[in-house]
Amino acid sequence: MARPRPFASIEEHDEHLVSMWNNCVRPGDRVFHLGDFAYGCSLAHARSVFDRLAGHKTLIRGNHEQRGERLPWEGGIHDVLRLSIQDRGMPAPVDLWLSHYAHITWPDAHRGRIHLYGHSHGSIPPTARSCDVGVDAWGFRPVTMPEVMELLADVARREGGPAAAAALAEAA
Repeated sequence: MARPRPFASIEEHDEHLVSMWNNCVRPGDRVFHLGDFAYGCSLAHARSVFDRLAGHKTLIRGNHEQRGERLPWEGGIHDVLRLSIQDRGMPAPVDLWLSHYAHITWPDAHRGRIHLYGHSHGSIPPTARSCDVGVDAWGFRPVTMPEVMELLADVARREGGPAAAAALAEAA
C-alpha cells in the first residue's frame, strides 16, 4: 500500500474496522465488500471477524481472497456486479457497476451507471461517475450511497459545472 495505515498493531486495525463497520451498518443492511476481505490472516481469524460484522454481506472478489472466498457470504461472491440500489433517504434507485478494480469504462457508463471500486487504497482520484469506496478512502469505515453521491456531485461541480452536479444531486 502506498500509505501505511495509522494503527499500532494488526489487532488494533481489525478492532477499529469492526467497530466502524458496526457503527455504520444495521443488522438488516445490505453490504457490498469490494474485495480483499481477509488478507494476511488465518481462516479462523477471518471467520471470527466476519461473524462479528452486521448486515447481509456480499463479496466482490479481490486479488487477495484465499480466505475471503471461504466465508459464508449471504449475497454470494462475484467478480463484478451490475445492480440498482436505493439506500435509505434516496428518492430513486442508482445504477451501479461494482468491481474490485477501477475501470476506465464499464457497462452503461454512457447512460449514467456509476462505478464503485476498491483495490487502489485511495490513490485514484474520484471522477463524476466513479470512486474508490475502500476504507482507506473513507476514514476506515463503510460508506453509504448518499455519501458516494455527495462526493460524485462535488466532483461533477468541479469538472462539469452546475448542470452536471444537479443531475447527480437529483439521483441522490
